[in-house]
Amino acid sequence: MKKLIVTVKSSSQTLSEFKSALKAARKGRLREDHFEISFDNKKDFDRFAKNLSVLSAILTHKPKSIYELSKLIDMDVSNLNKLITFFESVGAIKIKTSQESGRAVKTPIVEYEQVEFDLNAA
Repeated sequence: MKKLIVTVKSSSQTLSEFKSALKAARKGRLREDHFEISFDNKKDFDRFAKNLSVLSAILTHKPKSIYELSKLIDMDVSNLNKLITFFESVGAIKIKTSQESGRAVKTPIVEYEQVEFDLNAA
Protein backbone atom coordinates (compact mmCIF):
# COMPACT_ATOMS: atom_id res chain seq x y z
CA MET A 1 0.00 0.00 0.00
CA LYS A 2 1.39 3.35 -1.03
CA LYS A 3 1.11 5.82 1.85
CA LEU A 4 1.66 9.59 1.75
CA ILE A 5 2.93 11.26 4.92
CA VAL A 6 2.13 14.96 5.32
CA THR A 7 4.22 17.01 7.76
CA VAL A 8 4.96 20.57 8.75
CA LYS A 9 8.71 21.15 9.05
CA SER A 10 11.20 23.91 8.51
CA SER A 11 13.30 23.82 5.36
CA SER A 12 16.43 23.09 7.39
CA GLN A 13 14.74 20.14 9.14
CA THR A 14 13.65 18.67 5.82
CA LEU A 15 17.13 19.10 4.33
CA SER A 16 18.74 17.48 7.36
CA GLU A 17 16.44 14.45 7.10
CA PHE A 18 17.17 14.19 3.38
CA LYS A 19 20.93 14.18 4.03
CA SER A 20 20.52 11.40 6.60
CA ALA A 21 18.41 9.33 4.21
CA LEU A 22 20.96 9.84 1.41
CA LYS A 23 23.82 8.66 3.67
CA ALA A 24 21.83 5.58 4.65
CA ALA A 25 21.05 4.82 1.00
CA ARG A 26 24.73 5.11 0.04
CA LYS A 27 25.60 2.62 2.79
CA GLY A 28 22.98 0.22 1.46
CA ARG A 29 20.65 0.62 4.42
CA LEU A 30 17.50 1.53 2.54
CA ARG A 31 14.23 1.46 4.37
CA GLU A 32 10.85 0.97 2.77
CA ASP A 33 9.56 3.48 0.23
CA HIS A 34 8.78 6.79 1.84
CA PHE A 35 6.52 9.38 0.22
CA GLU A 36 6.34 12.62 2.15
CA ILE A 37 5.12 16.16 1.62
CA SER A 38 6.61 18.63 4.06
CA PHE A 39 5.08 22.07 4.32
CA ASP A 40 7.20 24.87 5.75
CA ASN A 41 4.27 27.24 6.27
CA LYS A 42 0.87 26.90 7.87
CA LYS A 43 -1.00 28.54 4.98
CA ASP A 44 -0.10 25.81 2.46
CA PHE A 45 -0.65 23.06 5.03
CA ASP A 46 -4.12 24.44 5.83
CA ARG A 47 -4.96 24.65 2.12
CA PHE A 48 -3.92 21.01 1.69
CA ALA A 49 -5.86 19.77 4.73
CA LYS A 50 -8.95 21.83 3.92
CA ASN A 51 -9.20 20.26 0.45
CA LEU A 52 -8.62 16.59 1.27
CA SER A 53 -12.15 15.90 0.04
CA VAL A 54 -10.95 16.66 -3.50
CA LEU A 55 -8.21 14.01 -3.23
CA SER A 56 -10.77 11.59 -1.84
CA ALA A 57 -13.15 12.30 -4.73
CA ILE A 58 -10.38 11.62 -7.24
CA LEU A 59 -9.60 8.29 -5.55
CA THR A 60 -13.24 7.27 -5.24
CA HIS A 61 -14.67 8.39 -8.59
CA LYS A 62 -11.56 8.21 -10.80
CA PRO A 63 -12.72 11.07 -13.06
CA LYS A 64 -11.50 11.15 -16.63
CA SER A 65 -11.03 14.93 -16.57
CA ILE A 66 -10.87 17.92 -14.28
CA TYR A 67 -14.17 19.07 -15.78
CA GLU A 68 -15.81 15.78 -14.83
CA LEU A 69 -14.40 16.09 -11.31
CA SER A 70 -15.80 19.62 -11.01
CA LYS A 71 -19.27 18.30 -11.82
CA LEU A 72 -18.92 15.42 -9.34
CA ILE A 73 -17.93 17.65 -6.42
CA ASP A 74 -19.95 20.70 -7.51
CA MET A 75 -16.97 23.05 -7.67
CA ASP A 76 -16.21 25.81 -10.18
CA VAL A 77 -13.74 24.53 -12.80
CA SER A 78 -11.53 27.62 -12.51
CA ASN A 79 -11.14 27.25 -8.74
CA LEU A 80 -10.65 23.50 -9.09
CA ASN A 81 -7.91 24.05 -11.70
CA LYS A 82 -6.04 26.26 -9.23
CA LEU A 83 -6.39 23.63 -6.53
CA ILE A 84 -5.30 20.82 -8.87
CA THR A 85 -2.23 22.88 -9.83
CA PHE A 86 -1.41 23.32 -6.13
CA PHE A 87 -1.81 19.58 -5.43
CA GLU A 88 0.37 18.74 -8.42
CA SER A 89 3.07 21.22 -7.36
CA VAL A 90 3.36 19.66 -3.90
CA GLY A 91 3.34 16.11 -5.29
CA ALA A 92 -0.04 14.93 -4.03
CA ILE A 93 -1.39 14.15 -7.51
CA LYS A 94 -0.19 13.59 -11.04
CA ILE A 95 -1.84 14.91 -14.18
CA LYS A 96 -2.09 12.68 -17.22
CA THR A 97 -2.68 14.64 -20.42
CA SER A 98 -4.31 12.96 -23.40
CA GLN A 99 -6.08 13.90 -26.61
CA GLU A 100 -9.81 13.24 -26.90
CA SER A 101 -11.75 14.38 -29.95
CA GLY A 102 -8.94 16.82 -30.78
CA ARG A 103 -8.95 18.38 -27.30
CA ALA A 104 -6.35 18.12 -24.58
CA VAL A 105 -7.85 16.38 -21.55
CA LYS A 106 -6.17 16.50 -18.15
CA THR A 107 -6.86 13.53 -15.87
CA PRO A 108 -6.01 13.92 -12.17
CA ILE A 109 -4.51 10.81 -10.56
CA VAL A 110 -3.89 10.14 -6.87
CA GLU A 111 -1.29 7.37 -6.48
CA TYR A 112 -1.68 6.94 -2.71
CA GLU A 113 -4.19 4.74 -0.92
CA GLN A 114 -3.59 6.39 2.46
CA VAL A 115 -2.71 9.87 3.69
CA GLU A 116 -1.14 10.16 7.15
CA PHE A 117 -0.42 13.36 9.04
CA ASP A 118 2.71 13.57 11.20
CA LEU A 119 2.37 16.70 13.28
CA ASN A 120 5.16 15.85 15.72
CA ALA A 121 7.51 18.03 13.71
CA ALA A 122 5.26 21.08 13.98
